[in-house]
Amino acid sequence: MFFTLPDFSDISLRDYQETMQRPFFSLAKKKRIKPIDYISPDKSVHVHVSANPEYGMATIWDADIMIYLASHLNELRERGDNDLSPTIRLQPGNLLKRICWGVSGRAYERLIAALDRLQATTIKTNIRANSKTRETTFSWIDSYTHLVDEKTQRSLGMEITLSKWFFEGVMDKRNVLAISPLYFEITSGLGKWLYRASRKHAGGNGASGFAIGFETLHQKSGSESSLSSFKNKILELARANNLPEIDLEVIGADTPRPKLKMVMRKYLEGHPANDTPPLPRPSPLCAASSLPTPSPANPASTAPSGSDEEFVDPHLTRQILTRTATRLKFEDTNPANPHAQVYGEAARRAPQPPRGSRAQDILDREIYEAIQAECPGWDLDVLMKTFDAFLGANPAELPRNYSKRFYGFMKKHHERNKYQLPGI
Repeated sequence: MFFTLPDFSDISLRDYQETMQRPFFSLAKKKRIKPIDYISPDKSVHVHVSANPEYGMATIWDADIMIYLASHLNELRERGDNDLSPTIRLQPGNLLKRICWGVSGRAYERLIAALDRLQATTIKTNIRANSKTRETTFSWIDSYTHLVDEKTQRSLGMEITLSKWFFEGVMDKRNVLAISPLYFEITSGLGKWLYRASRKHAGGNGASGFAIGFETLHQKSGSESSLSSFKNKILELARANNLPEIDLEVIGADTPRPKLKMVMRKYLEGHPANDTPPLPRPSPLCAASSLPTPSPANPASTAPSGSDEEFVDPHLTRQILTRTATRLKFEDTNPANPHAQVYGEAARRAPQPPRGSRAQDILDREIYEAIQAECPGWDLDVLMKTFDAFLGANPAELPRNYSKRFYGFMKKHHERNKYQLPGI
């Protein structure tokens, strides 16, 4: 029988920290066959990664899948599920959307190629060694299967079985760290690795951060680049300084042995506090009434100040719904609803955005059309103001791709609030 798999598109992201600061993945998009052979400076830890000649070594982009699976398991554990298995059933589309790969045919082909590499790459390490086990040899996943209904040939999703080493590590909640949703927007392989390493090293060090020499960083990355080339790339990343959550500073750039200092931005003086408890996320059915009503004269004042890209402000939801209702001639005339006249009048008085600032003019054409098809009934110009207000309150979280980020915002907004649209 066809079964419905849970949608984990809203899970908080978790990464497995034992893999975050050492060279477990290729950082290059091109096929890598050369093995990684890492020994820590104190000789206590070694990691050997070998590639399958046909598929090549698993890449740092393939690690996106492992992050999703670790997050999936962590979410189930947080929900109180005590009967967890290394075999995970999921809908490929949910995974692909969450890790920002898209859902085109090409994205599915990319997913299959990534799963092949994750299954074929062999890792040998003494991390987690004990008196009984000196080292462990494993692949990231043991197997994967595409499930299909025999009668209808309808896809039932995928089944991915994690390696025992990875599964047992993730099951220990002390081994997982929260990461930014913006991680998936990092395009550079070295940038992705550096974010993970920085999050691991600097996460618990407060304002003092963590400093590390370029040579040690080079060894930890497993990069095939020469040390001089690696230094130049790190200097470029530090100058840009646009990794999510992490502030990078080069110490002694002109000296023979420069160091990279990593600090979580939330600890920097003058940076908005990111550790303030977030406002509660209302369900779609109570979004409009869960918090006090704001003044319609200044809707931007209610923009969230946290770093959650998918937050939908419940105050503004009511205003957007009412403006949409007005535009579609669905008037709420119920006198028992004191907000209908206030917001309806505010919506009618609201100035139209000038030409050139409309959603249709700003967004990429394909993304605009996708939003129109998948999230019908919303006034995108008003929602874009909500989105811009959020970004304005969080300059450290500005996206690399505005259209792509707004698309994710809209999908989450529509999913949570579609039942309040007029006529639904």
